[in-house]
Amino acid sequence: MSDISFFVKDRQFRLVTANRSFWNRFGFASAAELVGKNDFELFPPRLAQHFRRDDEEILCTGKPKLQIVELFFNQRGLPDWFCTNKLPLFNFDKEVIGIIGTVRRYMEANVLEEGAGGLGAMLSYLRKNFRKRITIAELIKVSGMSPRQLNRKFRQVFHTTPHRFLINTRVEAACDSLLVSNKSIVEVALECGFFDQSSFTQHFRAHTGMTPLRYRKSHVKES
Repeated sequence: MSDISFFVKDRQFRLVTANRSFWNRFGFASAAELVGKNDFELFPPRLAQHFRRDDEEILCTGKPKLQIVELFFNQRGLPDWFCTNKLPLFNFDKEVIGIIGTVRRYMEANVLEEGAGGLGAMLSYLRKNFRKRITIAELIKVSGMSPRQLNRKFRQVFHTTPHRFLINTRVEAACDSLLVSNKSIVEVALECGFFDQSSFTQHFRAHTGMTPLRYRKSHVKES
């Protein structure tokens, strides 16, 4: 299944094996080049931290985390949504010894195909324009659905509202920008679609638990 990436990690969060679709994403020639690496060696800090929190929870509780919608930004700065499933691996003594998971590009699902109308058309528009000051009214118009229909369908698929999804997309983009550029907090806020620094800081703190400045400084210290 070329559209599905598959991986296995041990209790130290190191990759044990993966399929071709997974290691191809990093430009490796074989799975052997991937074995022994962890998320912090492969992904930006923001993503690696998210992955580690999920993995720690699974190892601690022994319960799977399914249908996790995660956000990646490609080289053009456009977001792609992926659906991840993670399950605990047990030994014969029923002890959790690792994690097994699959990742699939969310936009490939029929309901989200670009040009398909409805939710797919809205997400396509959001993907290309989230850095602009678009409104929920615009997204409703693009989808061709009523506000009630859009909210209901969106909650079914993403378990959140369109407005919260838009804000989260902007915050995630800001996280990446804060770590890879020397732009001021105000510049990052405006670049990612926020009206001003105050609004940006409020949403950023609600999403990450810290201010944009503290987020940037904490990363510098860790580096």
